[in-house]
Amino acid sequence: MGLSTALQNALSGMVANSEAITVFGDNISNVNTTAFKASRPNFETQISLKLGDASGPIAARGGTNPTQVGLGVNFGSVSRDPTNGAITLTGVNTEMAVEGSGFFVLDDGNNQVYTRAGNFRLDGDFNLVDTSGARVQGFGVDTDSNIVEGTLVDVVIPLGTVSIAQATENVRFTGNLNSSGDVASQAAQLTSAPLFSDPGATVPAVAGDALTTLHNAAGTPLFATNDVITFNNLIKGTNTLQDRTFEINATNTTGSDGFGTTVGDLLAFFEDVIGIDTAVSGGASISAAGEFVIDGNTGTENDITFDATNIILNAGTAGASLPFTFTKGQAADGESARTTFFGFDSLGNELTFDVTVVLESKSNSGTDWRFYVQSDSDTPVGRAISSGTMTFGNDGQILGTTGTNIAVDLAGTGAFTPQPIQLQFDSAESPLTALADEVSSVNPSNQDGFPLGTLVDFSVGGDGTIVGIFSNGQSRNQGRVALANFANAGGLESIGGNRFVTSANVGTPVIVSPGSGGTGRVIGGALELSNVDVTEEFINLINASTGFRASSRVLSTSDQLIQELLASV
Repeated sequence: MGLSTALQNALSGMVANSEAITVFGDNISNVNTTAFKASRPNFETQISLKLGDASGPIAARGGTNPTQVGLGVNFGSVSRDPTNGAITLTGVNTEMAVEGSGFFVLDDGNNQVYTRAGNFRLDGDFNLVDTSGARVQGFGVDTDSNIVEGTLVDVVIPLGTVSIAQATENVRFTGNLNSSGDVASQAAQLTSAPLFSDPGATVPAVAGDALTTLHNAAGTPLFATNDVITFNNLIKGTNTLQDRTFEINATNTTGSDGFGTTVGDLLAFFEDVIGIDTAVSGGASISAAGEFVIDGNTGTENDITFDATNIILNAGTAGASLPFTFTKGQAADGESARTTFFGFDSLGNELTFDVTVVLESKSNSGTDWRFYVQSDSDTPVGRAISSGTMTFGNDGQILGTTGTNIAVDLAGTGAFTPQPIQLQFDSAESPLTALADEVSSVNPSNQDGFPLGTLVDFSVGGDGTIVGIFSNGQSRNQGRVALANFANAGGLESIGGNRFVTSANVGTPVIVSPGSGGTGRVIGGALELSNVDVTEEFINLINASTGFRASSRVLSTSDQLIQELLASV
């Protein structure tokens, strides 16, 4: 019986060691497989044959141990080494590595599978997929690009197909207003030569007269239907205003900026093109003598300058002429400052705004300033949008404001209208001050709108968040890669292709954002290498082959003894 048992023992040793060689050979063959985890065979003894029972010690003699003979070895199990492989940077932004115990979650079209291999790519529909086309799962975003956890969705990164734009809603200003400057006392005033409604130049023109009936003092007619008056290079303070045209016509048939038929229509256009805030003061009117009179707003930056070249009739034609000129009676005064800021509408179109601040009064408690907001982007044509006030204490710190919520009329542009914008002169970060200085200065420090931008690139953060980078410099969350954790990750069943499925002994997968639930973090633009130690595997291979040969020697020795035994019979 002993020799036959030896044969069985040798056979079990050969079988177990051959299986071990298979495991070590698999490890070595996968030394360059992305995120491969080395396996280790576990041997265990088979049940022993008991030849004698143990006995306890008694008074006359000591106890004896049980007498047992081993019946060989079993190939018990295979354990997977869970330690992380080295991380190598690839620079490919679709590739990812997990530094921790988590697994990427994939949908292969039929089942939910898991992998450590993050060599992903984008397919033709911009889905993030593995090398076999299984879609990477994660969490999506809401309309404000906030990550919405809870429900797994396909991770989609639509490069080149998604565009964003954001309307400006808030603008912050900083700077200092010179409180030692002069208080504004007067506005600019300009007066034209008298105009008449009859050829004899005896009846002064009035607001209701048709423009085609106007004559100068010499009785020369000034305008005809379809004439176009061009206002070019008008100077307001230190700013050159945008050119505008006015067509003498009841309807806007030529696409001109303004149109009308009466003196009153032209006067209203004067106010619009210059940007006179008539809600505060000033305006354009006609005197009893038939003179056009333009009264502006106070502040040196609101001063108005006209000369003979600023108003041209039918510019660019053979009949071009100067219909009338203005004489400046007084200039605007008062400490003031002007700045320009750029915003954007809901379609991403650029909007340009001028903000002029004027010192209105001084008192023992501080200074009061008025700001004017104007824009050529406001439709219909009308530079003046609104005005408001700012009050500063005698320490130069801002105490309060009015009129800081403005609305821009964008009718007919396709953008959201009216567009609300809040002007912030008293932000906590850098409020406007009113201290004595050489000059006043006010500057925009921040605005929250931006123009059209297309998704051109992305990066992956440690929490798995995919941040899209747009051509306008903005960034928006595109989603977040999810990771799964298991109570017993060693119980996962390999199905090839670096993928695993759950088994009865793996536990319920916990799918969370990277960095939580013990999953570890994600490293973008990197891959996890195999954790196989080739040196160790060759040593294991030598040990297993030595065990196999030793077992085969036992087998041959037992066979030789049996043959000798049979020969002696």
